[in-house]
Amino acid sequence: MKIKFTKGELKKQRDALKQYERYLPTLQLKKQQLQLEILHQYSLLGEKKELLAAKKQSALSWAGLLAEGPVDFAKIISPKNVITTEKNIAGVDIPVFEKAEFEKAAYDLFITPLWVDAGLEFLRECILLREEIKIIEKGIVILRHELRITAQRVNLFEKVKIPEAEEAIRLIKIYIGDQMVNAVGRSKIAKAKIEQEMLAEVPV
Repeated sequence: MKIKFTKGELKKQRDALKQYERYLPTLQLKKQQLQLEILHQYSLLGEKKELLAAKKQSALSWAGLLAEGPVDFAKIISPKNVITTEKNIAGVDIPVFEKAEFEKAAYDLFITPLWVDAGLEFLRECILLREEIKIIEKGIVILRHELRITAQRVNLFEKVKIPEAEEAIRLIKIYIGDQMVNAVGRSKIAKAKIEQEMLAEVPV
């Protein structure tokens, strides 16, 4: 780091230090908020995955019927539209699952077994959970990326910018102080020399 040993540079470094020290707490708070939200999102993700796993486990006894039934479920369980909203965390927008829209099931209610409706509802609930899990995972990726950038900035301020500014201020103050001492010393020498010259000119 190159610095100029001038009063102007001293003011510049002091102003920079104030700016760093004012901005650092904001970055630290943002880092903390992001960390807390990531933990919350991981907890939510775990809950949704456990719920999905439990649903799948509960269906093992009758899942075989779905493949044998008269309805092609594959065509009617895929969502035609997944709707999300946004949640702002420390200035970062992450997607939040709202709902999913499905095509209307087209099959004859009179000739289709009653369990088909229950099976369709169950499958769609599983699909909703799967889509929600995808959205949560996407949000975590966004939050982790922002946390990495914020942590880098915090480290930059804490370990580089603030120490550099403080060291520059210290060196400039020492230099200016030395210059002032030297100037006073030179002034005294010059004054003493003038006094000697004046005394030498006084007739005895």
